[in-house]
Order: sequence, then C-alpha cells, then structure tokens
Amino acid sequence: MRTPPRVLIADDNTANLRILRMRLGADGYDVVTAADGDEALAAARESAPDLILLDIMMPKVDGIEVCRRLKKEHGPAFTPIILVTAMTDAKDIVAGLEAGADEYLTKPVDHAALSARVRSMLRIKALHDTVAAQAEEIARWNATLERRVAEQVGELERVSRLKRFFSPQLAEAIVGGGAADPLKPHRREISVVFLDLRGFTAFAEMSEPEEVSEVLGAYHAEAGRVILEHEGTLERFTNPEERAVRMAEAMRARIRVLGAEWRRRGYDLDLGMGIAKGYATIGAIGFEGRRDYAAIGSVTNLAFRLCAEASPGQILISQRIYAAVHDLVAAKEVGPLQLKGFHRPVVVYEIAHLKQPGT
Repeated sequence: MRTPPRVLIADDNTANLRILRMRLGADGYDVVTAADGDEALAAARESAPDLILLDIMMPKVDGIEVCRRLKKEHGPAFTPIILVTAMTDAKDIVAGLEAGADEYLTKPVDHAALSARVRSMLRIKALHDTVAAQAEEIARWNATLERRVAEQVGELERVSRLKRFFSPQLAEAIVGGGAADPLKPHRREISVVFLDLRGFTAFAEMSEPEEVSEVLGAYHAEAGRVILEHEGTLERFTNPEERAVRMAEAMRARIRVLGAEWRRRGYDLDLGMGIAKGYATIGAIGFEGRRDYAAIGSVTNLAFRLCAEASPGQILISQRIYAAVHDLVAAKEVGPLQLKGFHRPVVVYEIAHLKQPGT
C-alpha cells in the first residue's frame, strides 16, 4: 500500500463530495473524486485506490452495481469499499454488503466515524497486502525449490548413469563441470590394471551354475568395493600409478580371504594381476543405444599380457609403473619377459608388498 494511502470518493452531490474530500484530505490521504457510477469505475481502474467510498444513489450506475463490478474485476486483490448512503433501510445495506462492500456509513457522515472506518479498512488492507506478498514470496520459494529439486534429481540421474563408466568422484566432477567431456575420444597417459581369476575356467566346467554364480558374486562385490575405494573406473581402470598399486595390493589381500574360504569348499581359485602405464585413446565406443567406455592402445595390451603372465596371487608391473612407485613398494625384477605382441623383451617387476612408513 502506498504512502499516503489513496482514497476514491464517488458521490453525485457536489457538496457531499467537497466535504468528504476536505475531511479525508485533512487526515493526510491522497483523494481522488468521481461524480457518478461511470466516473467511479473509470477512476478506480486508472488510479488504483487503496480504499473507495461509494454513494449508493448515483446516476448512470448506482453504488451497489459499481461495487459488484469492481469486486469482480479485482478478483483476489483486496480494495476495501465503504458504502455511504442516506438510506436506513436494512435491505439496501444488506444488498450492498452482498455486492462486496466491506463497511457502510450513513449520511450525514460523522467525521470521527468516517476517520475510524477509513483507518480500520486501511489496516485490514495493509494486513491483506502483507499476507498476499508473503504468499507470493512463498510461491516463488516453492517454485525455486521445485526447480532446484528437479535439477538435483536430473543431476543425480546423470551421476548414476556416469557411474556405470566412472568412479563416483569423477562422475560428480563431470556433472559439476569439473572435468571435460570424458566420453569424447581423447589421448591421455593412464595406468591400466588387469585382473584375472586364476583357475576359473576349470572351476566353471566342474561346478554347478549356482556355485559359479555365488563365487562370481563374492568376487565382483570385493573387486568393485576395492576399485571404488581407490577411485577406479569400471571396465577399463584409469588410475594414477600409486592408487593403481594400492588398489591391486588391497585386492590381493581381499581375495586371499575369499580364497581361503574357496579352498575350504574345494575351489582352486586365486587372482593374478598386471599393471602398466602409457598413452592411450580413451572415450566411449560403440553405437547409438549401446556404448562402452574403453582405452585403446598398447598400454592395455601390456597390462593384459602382464596379467596373463602373473602366477596366482602375483602382481606384475611394468618398468614405468615401478619407476613411479619404487619408494612405495618392495619389488623384485622379473625377466625380461618376451610377451606376445611385443617385439622386444619387457622388463617386469613383481610387487612383494607395500613398504611400511619409514622403511
């Protein structure tokens, strides 16, 4: 509500109009006047008053009809209307109130009663405006909240899809704009870890499907947990050298526990691993509707060949991996080995264990 409040007075009697204008002007209100019903409607639409004083008996359109039209036009907006009339018939007062009037005064109008009615109606309008403003603010907050929730749900769905390819940390960085589009093929230096469950082919041939499923479930649960703990990326694991080695060592420790249980059941299973470092082209490959995240390059072949060469429980690493983590691991040189697909013998190291701090 503006300051000072604006009051529209509509009365076809010039003397009454002048008196009411003087009284309300003296009380500090901004006063607008109209001499008949049509003028009252036009003035209300043009000046947007905070309160309207309407004489019931006016030419062209009477006060009750003006009141009815204004209330219909304003809808939920609240502009209090006080009917001013010389009539004392209760039916006229009831008709005016039913048309939407909020209060009434009878002529001759008492100045004190006029001032009190106007102040009362303006207080009600101020409260109504405050509630309406708060409702609008709440609606804006709700809309903002709904938008943010929708954005967060979309983000969670996108993160969930990305976690099929990436570690949770990398997936969240991608969604947050902290990483370039990783699905677009690009060349990177990566560390690749290959794992192979030794003896699985023979085990699968001799075991029931339920046994094979149980073993695979336990193996994948442990492997997946270790990979995620070390921020690995499923399918092809891209890790900094130290995380790759720590992951492999943690994996070996977990599989040793599983292996003991498997051996008690008569399953001859163990884990062999190979780790290599080098450049590869990585990104999404496939076709619309089916894409996988992959690394293409000789480094993946080297890690695979090292894994194939590893004995059960053994971790073999390339010379470049060893150079990056030699302070972290106790290792010994193996070979050089002549690996399939490589023209020259490859220097290989076997990780015995991780060094303790200070050793």
